[in-house]
Amino acid sequence: MTHRSMPFPLPQPLPAVADDGMLPSRKVHLVGCAGSGMKGLADLLHGWGYQVSGSDLSTPPASLQRLIERGVPIAQGHAAAHVPADVDQLIHSLAIPATNPERVRATELGIVQQTYSQMVGQLLARRQGVCIAGTHGKSTTTAMTAWILTEAGLNPTALFGADLCGSGLSSWTGTGEHFVVESCEYQRSFLDYRPHCAAILSVEPDHFDYFTDADDLQRAFGQFAAQVHQDGFVLTRFEDQRAIRAAQMSSAGVLTFGWVPEADWWAADVRPSGWGSRCRVFRRGQFISELIVPQPGRHNVLNALAATAMAFELGVPPRDLRGALAEFPGIHRRFELVGSFRGVTLISDYAHHPTAVAATLETARQQFGSRPVRVIFQPHQISRTQQLLAEFAASFQLADSVLITPIFAARESAADLGTQVAAELVAQIRQRGTPAESCTSLDHAAQVVEDALNPGDVLITMGAGDIDRIQHEFTRRLFRDSPSRRAFGPADMAASGRTSSILSRSA
Repeated sequence: MTHRSMPFPLPQPLPAVADDGMLPSRKVHLVGCAGSGMKGLADLLHGWGYQVSGSDLSTPPASLQRLIERGVPIAQGHAAAHVPADVDQLIHSLAIPATNPERVRATELGIVQQTYSQMVGQLLARRQGVCIAGTHGKSTTTAMTAWILTEAGLNPTALFGADLCGSGLSSWTGTGEHFVVESCEYQRSFLDYRPHCAAILSVEPDHFDYFTDADDLQRAFGQFAAQVHQDGFVLTRFEDQRAIRAAQMSSAGVLTFGWVPEADWWAADVRPSGWGSRCRVFRRGQFISELIVPQPGRHNVLNALAATAMAFELGVPPRDLRGALAEFPGIHRRFELVGSFRGVTLISDYAHHPTAVAATLETARQQFGSRPVRVIFQPHQISRTQQLLAEFAASFQLADSVLITPIFAARESAADLGTQVAAELVAQIRQRGTPAESCTSLDHAAQVVEDALNPGDVLITMGAGDIDRIQHEFTRRLFRDSPSRRAFGPADMAASGRTSSILSRSA
């Protein structure tokens, strides 16, 4: 692998442009605008002076409610009438098919249509792109990187697929030259990006409804690495051979990060520090800084190491790295402590891959010791669950009990197969010695687990679907029943606007 001297030179400034370099009068309509990424893009475009409208089947989340309050029309449901006749572009998520009535209407009107990633790639071309990719950790690492650059005064633009705790932001506009973007491999979306520098955090088999096998997935990451500018660099995980092989397809410099001194960047002396961790960071044998990572778990130390390396190579000095990272608020549903319910600690997590499930439960044991850890897991996609069934079953070994909900079959429709696969997962978890049961819906799961919980238990809801509605229901009821009418614990769910009950539709 090729390497460059420390640190990488900053890129030459781009020619002066007004904000994103587009005409502020452009009118755009976003279909599926409540989805991860899309809602952040809507906020960015509005901030840059675009006239934005949108629609989604889901109720607009808090981030979109802020746009609605600023006069942006967001319709619930999909209908041809939602598309303004004078719109310049229709932007849609990959989940929106060509048969969607709003896309059909746009075709009739001759309106240009782009996917989310195509539009982001268009915007990214006007700045120095900093793209964070990988099977695991890309939302957290993207947010961390953008946070550090912002706190250090580099004023980047940022876009990632999760909400910051506290503010609820998943994007912000900046006047600096860097644009930090979470870069997803699904359907090779990240090939719409031509970044100046990039990170490949990990490459593990996933998205079985698209990639034919692990080699096909690795090739996609290799194509992504090959698109990084030759004057930039690729940062990749030292211990991940697929990620290393993908990074080697780049003509740019390659840096590695990991747990061992053989990596260019490595973390040592990891130890607990409050809710999170503390560690020392080295670059090619040189001590850079001691870091405080506010979020728990060794996986978050790796995320912080990657973000630190990226920010340092872009010119952030060590003194600013430490101070910025120590204040990082975390993102929602990443081992998020959402409160307590009748003496039960509530944790919400996005884990939907065996590696992430195991990391979450390892973190729970580090944080809570021998306290009973109860898990409600909502599998995400039939294909992923079926292909990784044995790995999923093994990943729950640190749990005291597991309740499996129906599979959240995003982009899939084989309900009967989903029920069968979920039952097989329960059986395999039991075979490995962990008590496991299934339930018929999220409403059923809430009822079952509430009857079984005891004070002192830790309840972790896991999944990339809508399973967090269970936590919202518990905190809603706590708020309703509390004499003070206030939810108690680390999170004030009433104040954050997250008190809605479990919706009537089942998972």
